[in-house]
Amino acid sequence: MAQLYFYYSAMNAGKSTALLQSAYNYQERGMNAAIFTAALDDRYGIGKVSSRIGLAMDALLFDADLNFLTKCQDLKHQGRLDCVLIDEAQFLSKAQVRQLTDVVDNLHVPVLAFGLRTDFLGETFAGSQALLAWADKLIELKTICHCGRKANFVVRLDQDGHASTAGSQVQIGGNDTYVSMCRNHFKQLVWQPSDPDNSI
Repeated sequence: MAQLYFYYSAMNAGKSTALLQSAYNYQERGMNAAIFTAALDDRYGIGKVSSRIGLAMDALLFDADLNFLTKCQDLKHQGRLDCVLIDEAQFLSKAQVRQLTDVVDNLHVPVLAFGLRTDFLGETFAGSQALLAWADKLIELKTICHCGRKANFVVRLDQDGHASTAGSQVQIGGNDTYVSMCRNHFKQLVWQPSDPDNSI
């Protein structure tokens, strides 16, 4: 039975590596996996999913206008569609996540979405929030903070290397811009004690 999976983590937990491994597993068995990645993230080339360990595959692009159900119906009519893999799933809209539930339920194609759970302020992305609510399976991919504890938050660094506490939710960057940290160290840098919105 097809299901919707959400693999989530902080940065540098191996999400893209896990996606590419899944794609390879399907290809090795003669099956067709459609890989999608966010059009706004072109750090490694347009239409590419790349991992930090050097693996890469071509991917279809998605932006806010893509209807996943329509696109997957087209792909299925063109040939077999055995799985849908989505990189940078936090950038999906709520409507697109609902379309992915239709891909699973109506087309009977499994969907594996990989993305961040929260942004640099500790708030959920729209896509992640919908996936956390509607996915059949939630799988956390773990990475570690500099202190050795599990890192489940992401800190955005400014040009001077200080933690950002304001700004646009979406800002593309890699290890030079973002650092994964445990909740305790994230709170020390981002959630200032004097901030009334974060007081209990």
